[in-house]
Amino acid sequence: MGAGGQRRGIQSWWLALSLSVMLSCVERVSSQIKYSVPEEVKVGSVVGNVAKDLGLDISSLEERRFRIVSGTKDAQFEVNQNNGVLYVHKNIDREELCESVSPCLMNLKMVAENPMEIHYVGVEIIDVNDNSPSFKEEEKILEISESTVPGKRFQLPTAHDPDVVVNTVRVYKLNQNDYFNIQIRERGEDKIPFLVLQKSLDREKHNEHMLILTAVDGGNPPRSGTLNVTVVVLDSNDNHPTFSQEVYSVTVPENVDADTSVIKVKASDVDEGANGDIEYFFGGQLDLKIYEMFSLDKDTGEIRVKGEIDFEKADVYKLDVHATDKGHPPMSTDCSVIIKVLDKNDNKPLIEVTSLSNTVSEDSKTGTVVSLISITDQDSGFNGKVKCSLSNNVPFDLKPSFQDNMYSLVLKQHLDRESVSHYDITITATDYGEPPLSTFKTLSIQVSDVNDNIPEFSHSPLELYLTENNAPGASIFSVSAFDKDLYDNAVVSYRIIRGGGGHNDMASFININSENGDILSLKSFDFETLKTFQFQVVASDSGTPSLSSNVTVNVFILDQNDNAPVILYPVSSNGSAEGVEEIPRNVNAGHLVTKVRAYDADIGYNGWLLFSLQQVTDHSLFGLDRYTGQIRTLRSFTETDEAEHKLIILVKDNGNVSLSATATVVVKLVEPKEAFAASDVKSSAKDEEGTDVTFYLMITLGSVSVLFLISIIVLIAMQCSKTTDYTSKYLQETNYDGTLCHSIQYRSGEKRYMLVGPRMSIGSTIVPGSHANTLVLPDRRRGSGEVSHMYEFYC
Repeated sequence: MGAGGQRRGIQSWWLALSLSVMLSCVERVSSQIKYSVPEEVKVGSVVGNVAKDLGLDISSLEERRFRIVSGTKDAQFEVNQNNGVLYVHKNIDREELCESVSPCLMNLKMVAENPMEIHYVGVEIIDVNDNSPSFKEEEKILEISESTVPGKRFQLPTAHDPDVVVNTVRVYKLNQNDYFNIQIRERGEDKIPFLVLQKSLDREKHNEHMLILTAVDGGNPPRSGTLNVTVVVLDSNDNHPTFSQEVYSVTVPENVDADTSVIKVKASDVDEGANGDIEYFFGGQLDLKIYEMFSLDKDTGEIRVKGEIDFEKADVYKLDVHATDKGHPPMSTDCSVIIKVLDKNDNKPLIEVTSLSNTVSEDSKTGTVVSLISITDQDSGFNGKVKCSLSNNVPFDLKPSFQDNMYSLVLKQHLDRESVSHYDITITATDYGEPPLSTFKTLSIQVSDVNDNIPEFSHSPLELYLTENNAPGASIFSVSAFDKDLYDNAVVSYRIIRGGGGHNDMASFININSENGDILSLKSFDFETLKTFQFQVVASDSGTPSLSSNVTVNVFILDQNDNAPVILYPVSSNGSAEGVEEIPRNVNAGHLVTKVRAYDADIGYNGWLLFSLQQVTDHSLFGLDRYTGQIRTLRSFTETDEAEHKLIILVKDNGNVSLSATATVVVKLVEPKEAFAASDVKSSAKDEEGTDVTFYLMITLGSVSVLFLISIIVLIAMQCSKTTDYTSKYLQETNYDGTLCHSIQYRSGEKRYMLVGPRMSIGSTIVPGSHANTLVLPDRRRGSGEVSHMYEFYC
């Protein structure tokens, strides 16, 4: 194996040993982990098991999206989510990443979610000796006067090695010769080679000397680079310029204006004439950026600002300045100028949102982490220290992390989406510089809905006024409930609470559209049978779990004029409305012949009856009261008047479409003796007839609706306790105005009757089966079946 193979074997062994030692050096500082890895290590090499060292559950790494969110450029490292191993993802070149900075430390920010955790891992890149020293020039020519005394030193160019610490240039060697040797002078961390004259030169013997300068680094194995040095022997100028000080130091603020004077260096030469004239130059080993940042006046030695001084790019500049006289050969010397840059507060803080949950559930608990926020400022000292705050009146708070300028955005109070569904949170970061600089960033957070609101009806209870004889299957009403939630949580469905299916369960005749709340009647309702009923509607949302509320719907049946008047008297034996009345010829005007009695099952104007003479043989003899149905004589009878008269009476109600019935009364005129003899017979017949009629009336009308009688009695009782006017829910409708302008009272037997319209008087009671058209007035007087008293009321 050759020398090159041996060196490669030794180098491989050294890298393996270094990697093993450095990977074992893991320290934990403030919950941070530090690893070491040599540069140029093989891609895929393991740096360390981050999950294990952090104490994380390896089985949940992939689910928690354990990953690197910031750190090296171009992703030098990656973490395996299956086992938590941190490995090299891309070839590592320490010189490219850190240049001459030592140690070379790469900070990795690692994040795991659910719950959110952030960790900081440091990886130190260890330098390996992979670069050889090199000189900028291939050849250096020195002109040295033969008069130069031995021991004189001449500065040679320095070699540059990108490696650091032990791997950088450590020694300079000069090839074997009789006149010169090499001497190294340390200037700070730099090693400057000087060519030292050992004995006097003799230009006549040797006018030129060819030397080889070798720079060797401290690596294992070492690397080297060479420079050809040509020494031209000249005459005379035997004094070199001397600077007033070897190292100049000055401070300059960043962002200083161009052409600002920084410092003036001064060198002197004891020679005279051209040998004492000095010119100043920058050293040839300077970085090209130095020439862009500063200028040097070659005659005065004044250094001025040329470019933009930025502390964040470089906080110190090191310049080499050469002073050369104009002698032949010229002599020169050098000095170092150190320019320190003072930081100014010229950088605003930078707000970085590491992780953000754009949507927060309204039932989230206080303390829930919404976002992780990192604040950075490129300035240093107080200029780089930042305070952070939130906008006012938001239910969130910023809590600082263990590391400076790291914050968690947490929920500090309960949310209510129905009150506020969206938050724009402004984060303000302000540094402590003079003057302070601020940065603003707005986070948009949406509050998601949960099913926490029940459907609500606009009114409770609801009242439905339904006209009787409605068409079965048609819509009669619509209910609607509103839910403040969103989406499925606000989708409302409707249903009716069904009872036990009894006789009084009207809900079985009602149906509802579950989607829109339309209520359908499955039957036609009859006011004379049913006045009012109620049912309950339940509104349920589609959330999980579902929430619901119910409302009571009170249904009031409104009367229609669907019942024709019924003639109670006269009624003949065959059931027709026809009767015969006998009166004496000698009666005076105003004599009561008879009274036509009728009733209507409807109420209000629909049950208010009016009487009129439809046909009469002699209009001058008889008159009919249109409200009471009483037939009276208009004049006394004469001998020429016929003995029998036929009257046809029309009875009609006051509905919008009037319904009617007719009764026929035949009046016979008899002599007074016959009339008096027949009066006893008729009186007893009337008593029996009145009893039969009353019994018939009770049976017929009492069977109409027991519920109606109870409701009317309750309403009258309530009215008697409140006001003298009888009121009802039905009177609020526009079908009738509820005003009765005329009423008739009369007595028959032991009972007093009153024909009324919608409004009743205090203390009256309902005759069973009368349907609110006939009232019985309390009276303690008892008498025969004849009408004993008449009462007329006019509005």
